[in-house]
Amino acid sequence: MTVSDHFSATYAEAREKFRAAARAAGATLTAYENPKAHTPDGAPLTTDVACLGPADAKRVYLTISGTHGAEGFCGSGCQIGFFNERIYEAAPADTKIVMIHAINPYGFAWIRRVTEDNVDLNRNFQDFAKPLPNNAAYKDVHDWLIPADWDGPAKAAADKAILDYQQKHGLRAYQAAVTGGQYSHGDGLFFGGGQATWSNTTLRRILMEHVPANALKLASIDYHTGLGPMGYGEPIYVGPVMLGSMRGVDKAKAWYGPSVTDPNDGSSTSAKVTGTVPEAFLDLPPSIEVVSVALEYGTKPVPEVLNALRADHWLHARGDLNSPLGQQLKRQMRDAFYVDTAPWKAAIFGRAADFALRSFHGLAE
Repeated sequence: MTVSDHFSATYAEAREKFRAAARAAGATLTAYENPKAHTPDGAPLTTDVACLGPADAKRVYLTISGTHGAEGFCGSGCQIGFFNERIYEAAPADTKIVMIHAINPYGFAWIRRVTEDNVDLNRNFQDFAKPLPNNAAYKDVHDWLIPADWDGPAKAAADKAILDYQQKHGLRAYQAAVTGGQYSHGDGLFFGGGQATWSNTTLRRILMEHVPANALKLASIDYHTGLGPMGYGEPIYVGPVMLGSMRGVDKAKAWYGPSVTDPNDGSSTSAKVTGTVPEAFLDLPPSIEVVSVALEYGTKPVPEVLNALRADHWLHARGDLNSPLGQQLKRQMRDAFYVDTAPWKAAIFGRAADFALRSFHGLAE
């Protein structure tokens, strides 16, 4: 078996491989079926959870794949490899392994970054009883992101307007305006939603059902792709500002090393966002210390990734999935978040394995 064998070409293949690898490792499996959506060929969609180790363990190692759907090709391969390469054998005593596969199965199966509600799951963990964040900059660029056509004058005019915006404000400001999350345009990019999605409530349910209430430490790694240098896995701290008397990012650096970045201080390739997945960990007992990072793997330059996202939103809002253009844009979307080459997969899995071992070391302290 090679590293490439851990990765899959489709959601269905990934799910089958994940379940087979988990069973071979002796893990127990639980499936959560999404009643709101199905695969492109009409099959059910599920989030699968594999658990290994004592049910009442004091330590928990938890990983999440597919938060952003199409990014699940990467995370799934890391999780499958974790079982296939028996990395779990290095876990310290009294540790429970919790692998959450395809938390956004719709996005994974349809090669989209969003859920079936057109919601960015990593912007959806908000208190919807309170006023939602206002991204004024997004409102300035929204109309350019999804033009009336993709191969005509409307697209050309929109592209020119975006280029003018970037020249005036800078690429970083444009990226922040688009990716920071918005709650005003339901058909737009990085839409955080108006209520909790199925994937949101399912993740909270999984944590309640599979994380021991008596646990003392939890290490969480959420796999992402699309930002940063090709093949590099940037460890982004995504937890609370403080963990007890220590800054959360400092705790993460103590566990994972000085390469850990923080969107709050501008050291990360990621924009500062709210409503992220780690908000779900606040549902757990406060006695559990949660050290949470996102491993963000680079694929293509940011402008190409953002253009692929624009194209995908345009395609599902105004295009024809079955047309030659639609198929071309779907390939472009997949390539923006999954580099289907052996060297990229080797870099991705090697980094994931390294961070699993670093997590075990931190849990054992």
